[in-house]
Amino acid sequence: MGDAEQAKMKVTRADKAARTLDVDGNAMTVITDGPERFEALIALIDGAKNRLRLLYYTFRADPSGDAVRDALMRAVARGVKVALLIDGFGSSATPDDYFVDLSKAGVSFCRFNPSYGRRYLLRNHQKMAMADDASVLIGGFNVGDDYFGRSADGAWRDLGLMVVGPAAPRLAPYYDALMNWAKTKGARMRELRRLIHVHSETKGLLQWQFGAPMRRLSPWAVSTSRDLVQANDVEMIAAYFAPTRGILKRISRAGGRARARVITAAKSDNTATIAAARFTYNGLMKRGVEVYEYQPTKLHTKLLVMDDVVHIGSSNFDIRSLYLNLELMLRVDDAEFAGLMRQYFEGEISDSLRITPRIQARRATLANRIKWALSFFLVTSTDYTVTRRLNFGAE
Repeated sequence: MGDAEQAKMKVTRADKAARTLDVDGNAMTVITDGPERFEALIALIDGAKNRLRLLYYTFRADPSGDAVRDALMRAVARGVKVALLIDGFGSSATPDDYFVDLSKAGVSFCRFNPSYGRRYLLRNHQKMAMADDASVLIGGFNVGDDYFGRSADGAWRDLGLMVVGPAAPRLAPYYDALMNWAKTKGARMRELRRLIHVHSETKGLLQWQFGAPMRRLSPWAVSTSRDLVQANDVEMIAAYFAPTRGILKRISRAGGRARARVITAAKSDNTATIAAARFTYNGLMKRGVEVYEYQPTKLHTKLLVMDDVVHIGSSNFDIRSLYLNLELMLRVDDAEFAGLMRQYFEGEISDSLRITPRIQARRATLANRIKWALSFFLVTSTDYTVTRRLNFGAE
């Protein structure tokens, strides 16, 4: 390795160290760039010695998907027990024969395919990869080229978190129970709700919390609502932002008490979600909330910072994620980690346009207001893969 390559390696290691904190005995590394997330995922798979558990909403048959699939095959060849659960709707473009070799090699593979009827609305939107009950990689990203590319080249802007330590193995029983439920023919929703409640944590500095269609609010939705009620300083990055009126009021009250800032998307492959977010801007800004739109590329990040508490994981901040999807979130109660994530937020604000009343008024033609209202209704009632087909423009 030449001097230039060694210098680059040192910078990379130093940067990674600056984004790693110890929280309750766990090494927490924030991963902001697509290529680094890809390297982290492949390294986690290649480093596994005994067990791998993977869970993704979208797994695409492209070069990145090929690389992950090949890494899983290598793991099986060296005796690692591998399980892969993907969502049937989110991965519908990837044919079954793409995974045949994995199944033949002994991988426990399952598509999450709820039946038609009420269950048809249910999506397994979670994302995670766990190795050896020791380390887990979570975030908003799926498996596909667009999630592992560079933002400068137009790939999704997203966020990942590697957790190494005693919190990681606490996810294993949940994964195993969910995989068993998904594989059971005729599995009851009552059992799904029970396992969500059983495995969602309510104590400790690190809490694994899950969203799902419950009779009342899901554990993660309850936790988020409580934290919002108490928070004085709220920073939120929400690629898809279309929450309930009650949640909007909680955000607005934080803006009235002290400060609330929200970054949403200016670019997406689903312009209906942009229009839906713009439907909420007037009410937020009237109550003192600062609203921004991320400019450089498509936004896919899911991050919420409330005082010293951080929520990070798979969930968007909309009605579907709060009430319908299966979601996986980590609640981190640590002032230093919250400070680190606020630094990240400030960097994202520097690449965002602040939406002023003048900008909003200029956009708010009659045609656009109709589009915004219609988009809000559709985004909150149908799957993103459906609304993506509309793409009639947000402005």
